[in-house]
Amino acid sequence: MNKAKLIEQMSKTSKLPKATCKKILESFIKTVSQSLKGGKSVVLTGFGTFSVMKRKSRVGINPATKNKMQIPAKKVAKFKPGKALRDLVVV
Repeated sequence: MNKAKLIEQMSKTSKLPKATCKKILESFIKTVSQSLKGGKSVVLTGFGTFSVMKRKSRVGINPATKNKMQIPAKKVAKFKPGKALRDLVVV
């Protein structure tokens, strides 16, 4: 499902106009992104947790040249599904 289809589905289930649903979704994305940028987690009980994880630097291999290269440490966004979501998806 892409963003447009998500907005359409939100509109159907909430009976709100698509324009309103689009603003709500964009606001949600912006708020979560700003929290993660600030190093804070966003916990949605039953759904899951958005957080920032630190990855260590490591040695990788360039698939084209087969040469070893150093991959620098970085921070990445992470999502851990909550129990209710896991139970819903796993059959």
